[in-house]
Amino acid sequence: MKTISTLFTRACCFTLAFTFGANALAQDPGPIGPSPYDFTSETWLPPYAGEGFTWGGNSGVFVQNEDRIFFLQRGETELPNPVPDDYTRFPGSMGWNVLQGRGRVWNNCIYIVNSAGEVLEVWDQWDYLFTGTDGPGPHRIKISPYDPENRVWVIDETGHIIYVFSNDGEELLMTLGEKNVPGDDETHYNQPQDIVFLPDGKFLIADGLGNKRIVVRNADGSYHSEFGEAGEADDQFSSVHILALGPDQKLYVVDRDAANVKVFQQVAAQNAANYPSFEHVDTWGGLDIPLSIIVGEDSAWVTDLRPPKLIKFDFDGNREYTWNLPVEGPHMWIEMHSLSVDSDGNLYATDNQAGRPQKLVPKADADPALIIQPQYVP
Repeated sequence: MKTISTLFTRACCFTLAFTFGANALAQDPGPIGPSPYDFTSETWLPPYAGEGFTWGGNSGVFVQNEDRIFFLQRGETELPNPVPDDYTRFPGSMGWNVLQGRGRVWNNCIYIVNSAGEVLEVWDQWDYLFTGTDGPGPHRIKISPYDPENRVWVIDETGHIIYVFSNDGEELLMTLGEKNVPGDDETHYNQPQDIVFLPDGKFLIADGLGNKRIVVRNADGSYHSEFGEAGEADDQFSSVHILALGPDQKLYVVDRDAANVKVFQQVAAQNAANYPSFEHVDTWGGLDIPLSIIVGEDSAWVTDLRPPKLIKFDFDGNREYTWNLPVEGPHMWIEMHSLSVDSDGNLYATDNQAGRPQKLVPKADADPALIIQPQYVP
């Protein structure tokens, strides 16, 4: 482990959007306004890659605390020689989209920084787990809020596998699934996407793109149950991209390909063997390509595409505010694929296509109601 002390074109974006299907029924967009955040991308965290390399597609972020922010990237990007004059620290500045692997090398997939933008650790000892992957690779990085050991969970979409590491990165403690072997039984996955944790140690896996289900596993990793299948009914999925738990024991499921968020209510179990059980109660439609969600105490924020933006929902599914991300210039985005918030309200987010992380700081005069709350912990 290394310790460090010291465009995508609009036409391509249009094509990609339609590969996910047509938009859902129109919905009142609600108020649309300016960003409540300032951008710090060019000064906060410059690339730490070796000479000739830069950021890859950053797919995941998780704030453990202000001194320990975990990022997941799908390898780094080898720069062309000579480097174009328009390159400014990230692939998107050259008009590159790294989602499909342009220039990808499987280096420095997991790294940790602090809120000041200092790179503290690079877990390059685990790069071999992703090397040679024929596809996008790792998708999300998470820590259970109930785990005193703060184990680190990495969901590898292309490998059909989930890795669990010690918080210091020294040990690989558990694997779920079989590397590069997709399946839909009790021990295999097909392009898993995300994970959320329950207070009793059980966890839910978004399994996800190949399969269209949510798998429930016990604290020791053993299979418990599952729900969901492919289809267009309220309790079916086109994809299961991201999961989040909210107040009143509700589960929020971002169905990227159906362009909606499905809301499920946890129902009372007749006995412990049936816990947890969920039933569909609502669907928030009218989205384009939703990618991530943070559910706070009284509202939820969803990242969406076409154009890249953040949308605030109340818990009845009404849109309370939308702000668009810049698509040109030094703070440009192609997509906000993952986001996490620290206790000061700073927003850390990743771009899986333009290739980099960014930190967004609340403006001094921002309406507090427009600042994204940390993820709710039941």
